[in-house]
Amino acid sequence: MAARFKNYFFYACAIFLVTSAALYITDNKYIPYIYAVSGAGVAVAYLSNPYRGNNLRLKRLNIQQSIAAILLPVSSYLMFQKRNEWIAALFVSAILQLYVAIISRRTEK
Repeated sequence: MAARFKNYFFYACAIFLVTSAALYITDNKYIPYIYAVSGAGVAVAYLSNPYRGNNLRLKRLNIQQSIAAILLPVSSYLMFQKRNEWIAALFVSAILQLYVAIISRRTEK
């Protein structure tokens, strides 16, 4: 995938993911499907971008980012099961992604 397309794909999926998570309360029957597709898209965007360097800290952060990406389809599954634990899985994924973004930006300087 071209880097530009991958970025646009990630941004579109992330917007749909946040919107569908917020609109879940409306009890629309299509919202879990939108969430599932966009969560899978964000996971694919993260998992298709491995770290190939020698920095051990960035390798560890990439593993944490992969765990956060795997938690998105897990939360989608829980959403389809009508279990409220999907919120916890989404929260843990968001916290991991935020941590990785802050620390990796600090490490790259």
